[in-house]
Amino acid sequence: MSKGQQASQQPHAVEDDDEPDDWDKRIFSTGCAAENTKMNDCFYEKKDWRLCKNEVSLPRRAVSRRFDPRFQRHVGS
Repeated sequence: MSKGQQASQQPHAVEDDDEPDDWDKRIFSTGCAAENTKMNDCFYEKKDWRLCKNEVSLPRRAVSRRFDPRFQRHVGS
């Protein structure tokens, strides 16, 4: 058996990716992770951002609601 055949028969190491990376941490810190997931799922299914216009606007609206003072609820008013 040649070295090339041996290498192709060896199992590939699978990286355990259970820990959130920096990107995931930033998305979760916005409070808009669910909206971001919907947007990514749409693109994964349709492979065309133009078909995901509604989903693309979800994270933007969620961030606006969370960080834009015009969308903040006034407690005690």
